[in-house]
Amino acid sequence: MTSWSERQSGFGEALLERGGALPEGLVGPDRKPSPRRFAVYRNNVILGLASGLAEAYPVVCRLVGEAFFRAMAADYAAGHPPSGPLMFTYGAGFPGFIEGFPPAAGLPYLADVARLERAWLEAYHAAEDPCIGPEALQALAPERLEAVRLRLHGSVRIVTSDFPVVTIWQAHMAEGVPPGIDPGPGGETALISRPGAEVQLRQMPAGAAEFLLSLVAGHGLGAAAEAALAADPGFDVARGVGELFSLGLVTGFVPGD
Repeated sequence: MTSWSERQSGFGEALLERGGALPEGLVGPDRKPSPRRFAVYRNNVILGLASGLAEAYPVVCRLVGEAFFRAMAADYAAGHPPSGPLMFTYGAGFPGFIEGFPPAAGLPYLADVARLERAWLEAYHAAEDPCIGPEALQALAPERLEAVRLRLHGSVRIVTSDFPVVTIWQAHMAEGVPPGIDPGPGGETALISRPGAEVQLRQMPAGAAEFLLSLVAGHGLGAAAEAALAADPGFDVARGVGELFSLGLVTGFVPGD
């Protein structure tokens, strides 16, 4: 005899299996199997998940058009059911899915735009965390600053792309008809954060990007400065550190060894 939990699991799997068989034991008001009723319910579930993805990835939707997006989102939903009740967490794997989705191959930047939008959503829902000012480091001896590891705000996300994803995203978030974007001029790195009430998105030059990436990886200020200067010999380390504090991205630090 099939247990209740097994029936629930089978029902959930059948909902996302387009064209699949009716779950065992499922009947309509007349106590008879009703594939048509279940097909309507299944379609509504897929449409609901696709609509949730459209809200989470508005620029991706605008780039490909609503019809294409909903077909792509339905394919994703069929193989990736929600893992929890909070819909804002759904779709974390969508950028990777887009990257391997053959019909989207003509837009090689699309997956990275999706990664940027996912980072924006994660930053928006990140926990509050009060920032500190640069004066917190003043008590440290200058020779110890290189080993200091900054603790960054939990909303900080970095998206690096071979394409101008920040330019593309900004152009398609604006009102009106977006201008034509040449995806070939070169890559861009985006810094996404929400130290206050609103999510902030900035394009980062190479040196600043490497500096922040190194800090996110847990390296000290000295190692982060070396990485930044390797990418951009003209990078101003002191200014880079000051900007992190001015943007409210530093919530603490570890003095280091």
